[in-house]
Amino acid sequence: MKKIHNFSAGPAILPSQAIQNSIEALKNFEGTGLSLIEVSHRGKEFVEVMNNARKLPLEILGLGSDYESIFLQGGASLQFCMIPFNFLNSKASYLKTGVWASNAIKEAGLLGSTQVVASSEDKNFSYIPKNYKINEDSDYFHCTSNNTIYGTQMHSFPECKIPMFCDMSSDIFSRKIDASKFDLIYAGAQKNMGPAGTTLVILKKSILEKITRKIPSMLDYRVHLSKESMYNTPSVFAVYCSLQVLKWIKDKGIEKIESDNRTKQQILYNEIDNNEFFEGTAMVEDRSWMNVTFVLKNEKHTEKFMQLCKEANIVGIKGHRSVGGFRASLYNALEIESVNALVEVMRNFKP
Repeated sequence: MKKIHNFSAGPAILPSQAIQNSIEALKNFEGTGLSLIEVSHRGKEFVEVMNNARKLPLEILGLGSDYESIFLQGGASLQFCMIPFNFLNSKASYLKTGVWASNAIKEAGLLGSTQVVASSEDKNFSYIPKNYKINEDSDYFHCTSNNTIYGTQMHSFPECKIPMFCDMSSDIFSRKIDASKFDLIYAGAQKNMGPAGTTLVILKKSILEKITRKIPSMLDYRVHLSKESMYNTPSVFAVYCSLQVLKWIKDKGIEKIESDNRTKQQILYNEIDNNEFFEGTAMVEDRSWMNVTFVLKNEKHTEKFMQLCKEANIVGIKGHRSVGGFRASLYNALEIESVNALVEVMRNFKP
């Protein structure tokens, strides 16, 4: 079978062994003679899957027993609502760096007062704001670590005296970070951790003490934690496949993953910066390692470039519909070979 170079922004490329293990589980899960998607989620075999899937993120991030993790549904978009439902009592501070950050602000605004501490909207979200002040009387500060549409990424995080929450949907487990700086981390699985259908939420236990209002059960973090992600039927397949990816991440090691990701983005950005026909769209100091956004200096050549990519078995390279251009997503499972394939097409491109 021909090699396909998958640069899709999400649902995104996954490690082949995670896909293969999931296929086998669909046929015969843990020797039960039943498919993974046929067994009871409360059976001992799947309970063990869920327990392991909840433990591994904490282990990989170096977090201790003062943190817990849960798998929920609804994607990061539901977290935009759940976070203020649980924690916004008077006002909250948000960093506005793109579409998803803007959506989070919009949802929080339905439940209380929000303050945008800084925004990069003035330059079409092409940079990450710096030197902003976080009001210490806010209930929490929320940021988005990586912006898939605009190709920017937070390469450092502020010192924060109030609870700090972060949407890490598109760059979780891609580099070594001090995860203990955060009181809540969440990530839709389909970008860098698994298939669509489940969302990882990591919480510092002490933050739960700040919940004061009555909340519908499905929106209450305490309910989901007390039921160990089993309050309602979880996305069985998505959790299982995410566990396979987490095992792959653990075996490979964050240091090696970060090193590979650094190499991949350097190769591609170097070509963009030195190729007379292309240019990047994000400010250099804030360029994303996960989502490389770029354009042709002359848009009339777009169709030809896309055709050459197709002939080279490169897929998922088209930019988000709201901004156009091109976007190469360099998630953990993408091999350097694929980046080299794209660079070769760009290097040989002649309008």
